[in-house]
Amino acid sequence: MTYIVTDACVRCKYMDCVEVCPVDCFYEGENFLVIHPDECIDCGVCEPECPIDAIKPDSQDEPDGKWLKINTEYAKIWPNITVKGTPPEDREAMKDEKGKFEKYFNPAPGRGE
Repeated sequence: MTYIVTDACVRCKYMDCVEVCPVDCFYEGENFLVIHPDECIDCGVCEPECPIDAIKPDSQDEPDGKWLKINTEYAKIWPNITVKGTPPEDREAMKDEKGKFEKYFNPAPGRGE
């Protein structure tokens, strides 16, 4: 099992999760974070740190494994992040919206460290 970042993170990107990760397996996109599934040790400390419940065990992924695939793909090309950055200013307005990945996802890498 691994943990995955899901739709709720898009355009919210609070980043409370990155500083508690003991193996630094978070990677940063412009408006989304992902977890590298091969680096995640399944400890689960990141899950309760997310204020918008965007982190889930992969056992709660969609039937087609959508979020595991997205996390795997982008963890290979985005920069690693270990320190909490500044979340987007409009994060509160975006936190309850559904279907954000299809509407707002940006594949560009984030700044990283």
